[in-house]
Amino acid sequence: MSVLYVLGIISMILGAVVFLIGSIGLLRLRDFYARLSGVTIAGALGTGLLLFGLFLHYPSVANAIKLGLALLIQLATAAVGGNALVRAGYLTGVKPVADTKFDDLAATTSEKDSQAG
Repeated sequence: MSVLYVLGIISMILGAVVFLIGSIGLLRLRDFYARLSGVTIAGALGTGLLLFGLFLHYPSVANAIKLGLALLIQLATAAVGGNALVRAGYLTGVKPVADTKFDDLAATTSEKDSQAG
Protein backbone atom coordinates (compact mmCIF):
# COMPACT_ATOMS: atom_id res chain seq x y z
CA MET A 1 0.00 0.00 0.00
CA SER A 2 1.64 3.23 -1.18
CA VAL A 3 1.48 6.68 0.36
CA LEU A 4 -0.59 7.98 -2.58
CA TYR A 5 -3.11 5.20 -2.06
CA VAL A 6 -3.53 6.09 1.62
CA LEU A 7 -3.76 9.82 0.87
CA GLY A 8 -6.36 9.05 -1.80
CA ILE A 9 -8.46 7.12 0.69
CA ILE A 10 -8.16 9.91 3.26
CA SER A 11 -9.18 12.49 0.66
CA MET A 12 -12.20 10.46 -0.43
CA ILE A 13 -13.28 9.90 3.16
CA LEU A 14 -12.98 13.64 3.83
CA GLY A 15 -15.11 14.27 0.74
CA ALA A 16 -17.75 11.90 2.03
CA VAL A 17 -17.66 13.62 5.44
CA VAL A 18 -18.15 16.99 3.75
CA PHE A 19 -21.19 15.60 1.92
CA LEU A 20 -22.51 14.26 5.23
CA ILE A 21 -22.07 17.65 6.91
CA GLY A 22 -23.84 19.30 3.97
CA SER A 23 -26.71 16.86 4.35
CA ILE A 24 -26.98 17.60 8.06
CA GLY A 25 -26.93 21.32 7.24
CA LEU A 26 -29.78 20.79 4.80
CA LEU A 27 -31.84 19.43 7.68
CA ARG A 28 -30.66 21.73 10.46
CA LEU A 29 -30.06 25.22 9.03
CA ARG A 30 -32.71 27.82 9.66
CA ASP A 31 -33.91 29.05 6.29
CA PHE A 32 -33.92 28.31 2.58
CA TYR A 33 -30.93 30.55 1.83
CA ALA A 34 -28.65 29.08 4.50
CA ARG A 35 -29.62 25.54 3.51
CA LEU A 36 -28.90 26.16 -0.14
CA SER A 37 -25.58 27.83 0.66
CA GLY A 38 -24.50 24.91 2.82
CA VAL A 39 -25.45 22.32 0.22
CA THR A 40 -23.74 24.25 -2.58
CA ILE A 41 -20.50 24.62 -0.64
CA ALA A 42 -20.54 20.99 0.46
CA GLY A 43 -21.21 19.86 -3.09
CA ALA A 44 -18.27 21.78 -4.47
CA LEU A 45 -15.79 20.90 -1.71
CA GLY A 46 -16.90 17.29 -1.39
CA THR A 47 -16.67 16.72 -5.12
CA GLY A 48 -13.23 18.31 -5.19
CA LEU A 49 -11.95 16.04 -2.43
CA LEU A 50 -13.43 12.94 -4.04
CA LEU A 51 -11.90 13.76 -7.42
CA PHE A 52 -8.55 14.53 -5.81
CA GLY A 53 -8.62 11.18 -4.03
CA LEU A 54 -9.46 9.48 -7.30
CA PHE A 55 -6.52 11.20 -8.95
CA LEU A 56 -4.19 9.99 -6.19
CA HIS A 57 -5.34 6.44 -6.88
CA TYR A 58 -4.82 6.69 -10.65
CA PRO A 59 -2.17 9.39 -11.22
CA SER A 60 -1.59 10.14 -14.89
CA VAL A 61 -1.71 13.19 -17.14
CA ALA A 62 -4.82 11.96 -18.91
CA ASN A 63 -6.63 11.41 -15.61
CA ALA A 64 -5.49 14.80 -14.33
CA ILE A 65 -7.02 16.47 -17.38
CA LYS A 66 -10.27 14.50 -17.09
CA LEU A 67 -10.63 15.09 -13.36
CA GLY A 68 -9.66 18.76 -13.71
CA LEU A 69 -12.36 19.27 -16.33
CA ALA A 70 -14.90 17.43 -14.18
CA LEU A 71 -14.02 19.64 -11.21
CA LEU A 72 -14.16 22.80 -13.31
CA ILE A 73 -17.59 21.89 -14.65
CA GLN A 74 -18.83 20.98 -11.17
CA LEU A 75 -17.62 24.26 -9.66
CA ALA A 76 -19.08 26.36 -12.45
CA THR A 77 -22.47 24.66 -12.51
CA ALA A 78 -22.82 24.52 -8.72
CA ALA A 79 -22.18 28.24 -8.40
CA VAL A 80 -24.53 29.21 -11.23
CA GLY A 81 -27.22 26.74 -10.16
CA GLY A 82 -27.06 27.80 -6.52
CA ASN A 83 -27.28 31.46 -7.46
CA ALA A 84 -30.24 30.81 -9.76
CA LEU A 85 -32.09 28.86 -7.08
CA VAL A 86 -31.53 31.57 -4.46
CA ARG A 87 -32.69 34.27 -6.85
CA ALA A 88 -35.77 32.26 -7.77
CA GLY A 89 -36.55 31.75 -4.09
CA TYR A 90 -36.15 35.45 -3.41
CA LEU A 91 -38.30 36.53 -6.32
CA THR A 92 -41.07 34.10 -5.35
CA GLY A 93 -41.19 35.51 -1.83
CA VAL A 94 -39.27 33.05 0.33
CA LYS A 95 -38.58 35.05 3.49
CA PRO A 96 -35.18 34.94 5.19
CA VAL A 97 -34.92 34.62 8.95
CA ALA A 98 -35.04 37.78 11.03
CA ASP A 99 -31.29 37.63 11.72
CA THR A 100 -30.41 38.16 8.07
CA LYS A 101 -28.40 41.37 7.88
CA PHE A 102 -27.82 41.90 4.16
CA ASP A 103 -30.38 42.04 1.38
CA ASP A 104 -28.57 43.07 -1.77
CA LEU A 105 -31.44 42.06 -4.04
CA ALA A 106 -33.85 44.45 -2.29
CA ALA A 107 -31.93 47.46 -3.62
CA THR A 108 -31.76 45.92 -7.09
CA THR A 109 -35.46 45.10 -7.28
CA SER A 110 -36.54 48.49 -5.86
CA GLU A 111 -34.38 50.28 -8.46
CA LYS A 112 -35.99 48.27 -11.26
CA ASP A 113 -39.46 48.96 -9.84
CA SER A 114 -38.80 52.71 -9.70
CA GLN A 115 -37.46 52.74 -13.27
CA ALA A 116 -40.41 50.74 -14.61
CA GLY A 117 -43.15 52.70 -13.05
